[in-house]
Amino acid sequence: ASTKICTYLAGICRYLYRLYKLTGGSKMSSTWNNNIGFTVFGESHGPAIGVVMDNVPPGESIDLDKIYQFMARRAPKQNKTSTQRKEKDMPQIMSGYFNGKTTGTPLCALIANTDQHSQDYSNLSRLARPGHADYTGALRYRGFNDVRGGGHFSGRLTAPLCFAGAVAGQILEKRGIYVGAHIAEIHGIKDKAFDPINTTKDMIREVREKEFPTIIDVQGNEMIKEIDKARKDKDSVGGIIECIAINVPDGLENSIAQLIFGIPAVKGLEFGAGFKVAEMTGSENNDEFYVNDKGHVVTKTNNHGGILGGIASGMPITLRVAFKPTPSIARPQATVDYSAMKNETLEVKGRHDPCVVPRAVPCVEAAVNIALLNHMLEYPNF
Repeated sequence: ASTKICTYLAGICRYLYRLYKLTGGSKMSSTWNNNIGFTVFGESHGPAIGVVMDNVPPGESIDLDKIYQFMARRAPKQNKTSTQRKEKDMPQIMSGYFNGKTTGTPLCALIANTDQHSQDYSNLSRLARPGHADYTGALRYRGFNDVRGGGHFSGRLTAPLCFAGAVAGQILEKRGIYVGAHIAEIHGIKDKAFDPINTTKDMIREVREKEFPTIIDVQGNEMIKEIDKARKDKDSVGGIIECIAINVPDGLENSIAQLIFGIPAVKGLEFGAGFKVAEMTGSENNDEFYVNDKGHVVTKTNNHGGILGGIASGMPITLRVAFKPTPSIARPQATVDYSAMKNETLEVKGRHDPCVVPRAVPCVEAAVNIALLNHMLEYPNF
């Protein structure tokens, strides 16, 4: 039976890839097509979700154990800070990988959905959950969209993104480029920021290995309490993730922004000092240049976040990503029955994160990894 399922799903992958090529990639809402192209497919309560990556360089060694470790950071933690849905998120590579290396052909990975409670969503074909894409999705897809668990709009679709980002991250790290992220803030409780000038790969690795990724553990514990308080109040909280990329010889803000805003629940993005620059004078905001003791041109400060004119300056690329509170909350909420066009009250059922931020940390890293790898492939000697 498992062989038949794999054959069936492989057929789906081949079909999706052909469709992806025929449509030119960028015309599909779930496809990002540049030097690296990838298509995310599936629904939250379908048989599987997955990703097809195109133009991955051939001959790149990929450590599957490191892929699993990266994806485990996004998976539910089975504690008070995340959903109780149990998914192993073990990707099955269907093509593009042989003898431990990429082949250069489309890299396709499938991730089975094994713990669906579809009955929790039986009334959503007509009732719009506040804060969700149920209503807008019904309009766009003429009512044929899969509403179970949010369907294709679900945060579940960040698992394939993490697979693609983990692959990209391994390729980048072999060239000395490291990307790391941490929880900068949850509902007003703030962590220490990355050093925008002197962050090292060891600092990035240290925060990656934490179960709750904050630089200051005491602040992390306070955040956990705040998330649990929201859960007990049948509510949710949002927050901010800070990400940094070091040793990047070149980079583009627009590529990073496109992929960051593809992550569900993202509502804001800023590079460097971000919105704080509106409060500064030019003399405060400008990062003065100098030649350091290694003979490199660097800046004394990094308000520009490592990017000037859309080009990396050689300083660390820094960005902060704002996530909204999880819209699925157990409190009664006013909504509409859009099939009958009348007002209703809805209590959302199911298993949901009281805060998506902790599990979104590797998703932000993944998006930045893909954007950087995509740009670096423009250089023939990469």
